[in-house]
Order: sequence, then structure tokens, then C-alpha cells
Amino acid sequence: MQITGRCYCGAVSLKADAPHTVTYCHCADCRRWTGAPVGAFAAFSPDTIEFEPALGTPFSAAPGVERWVCERCGSPLAARFDYLPGQLYVPLGLLDQAADLPPALHCHNAARLPWLKLEDGLPRQEGSGRVALSAARD
Repeated sequence: MQITGRCYCGAVSLKADAPHTVTYCHCADCRRWTGAPVGAFAAFSPDTIEFEPALGTPFSAAPGVERWVCERCGSPLAARFDYLPGQLYVPLGLLDQAADLPPALHCHNAARLPWLKLEDGLPRQEGSGRVALSAARD
């Protein structure tokens, strides 16, 4: 499956092979970055995704986390986490094929907003989900 996508203004586009997993993240950090009550991300191996133009300099507001945004419109583009080496996480909303990429896991469920009820039957990790996310890459 070929994946395509773009930021809100279209200044940055991407092409990728299929992600190795798709996940929700309920942590406060991802909520603030996306501006949503829960983030949804597709995880790619960095060598299977291409941004045009290439991602610039990341910023970090939390130790061990690097994030990229579009310099023109501010859309979140990608994130990398030290505890998940070899993975680049892209917000699902950027992807043209988002409807075909359902999440398989909830991460940081302990931080879920109490009024958010997603009764989807998916596995829920109370913390980072690093073991499940790392296993999905292998």
C-alpha cells in the first residue's frame, strides 16, 4: 500500500510504504501537540517515508521526544521517541488513506480524558505501550 499525505496548507507532502502500526495516544504531550482530545498516529520506519521538502530541524518540549511541524501552517508532521528507536510517528489526519488505517492500540490510557469514551475493544496500555509498539515493528 502506498501512503500519501500533506500538511494543512500543502507546503509539505509525504509518500511512504504502509505503516507497521497505527495507534491512539492519550498522553497530555500528544494532546497538546495535536490540539485534539486524543492523538492517532501511524508508525513508519524512517527509511520507508519521504517528506517533500525534507523535514527540517525538530524541536523538543519533552526529554527524549523530537517533533516536526510545517514552518508555514504549523501542522504537526512527525514525532520521534527515544524509547521507540527506528520509528517515526505521523499524525493520522495528514494521511490520504487514513480511512483505511484503523488504530490497533490505545497508549497512555491512564491519561485518557475521563469524558472520552472510545468503546472499540482495542487493547489498552496504561503507559507508553513501548513493548507492543516495538513488537509491531518487528
